[in-house]
Order: sequence, then C-alpha cells, then structure tokens
Amino acid sequence: MIANKPNTVDEYIASFPKQIQVLLNQLREVIKKTAPKADEVISYSMPAYKQNGILVYFAANKNHIGFYPTASPIKIFKEDLSNFKTSKGAIQFPFDKPLPITLIKKIVKFKIKQNLEK
Repeated sequence: MIANKPNTVDEYIASFPKQIQVLLNQLREVIKKTAPKADEVISYSMPAYKQNGILVYFAANKNHIGFYPTASPIKIFKEDLSNFKTSKGAIQFPFDKPLPITLIKKIVKFKIKQNLEK
C-alpha cells in the first residue's frame, strides 16, 4: 500500500517496483489511446479515467493489477473474462501474465459508449 497518497498517476506508478511499473504504464497507455478525451485523475488513491463519468480505475495489488470498470462490463464480457478472477466490479490481471490488451480496449470502448448513453 502507498504511504503517501499520490497526487498524479505518475506519482502512483513511480511508487511501485520497476517490473510492476512496466505493467501499469502499459495499461495506462492502452486506456489513454482508447479514450484520448478522458481526463486522467487520482480517485480513491488510484488512477482513474473520466469521460462523461468514470470509465475505469486500476491499482497494483500484491499479485495482480486490479482493473475496475464497474459491474456492467464484467457481465457483458463474462466469456472473455473467463480466464481471469473477477468480482462484481473488478478484474484481476496477474503480474505473471501479459495484459489482455484487446479485451481492455473493448471494455474501455464499451464504457465510453455506456457513459455517453447515460
């Protein structure tokens, strides 16, 4: 857990070991490329992306990156997520496996569309 609350996503990512930073930066880039109009913020001490509401959050945990797109994408993409541990609003991406870039893009695009329709 982070001792000092980060003020920026750069500070958040820099607080982790190098190999974790690589994954966090990769995830950050995928989100930013998929949602270029989204605002990058720190919310609940985690990186978050807002565009007509929250799109996604992410956070490094002990053995995985938690990806938090809220509950509806987890239901919608249930089959795509079958290889990952999920809960109501969270997906766990293990540190020892590559990030599912295509799936992350699909979820972010879905959230952009969903937020626009609200």
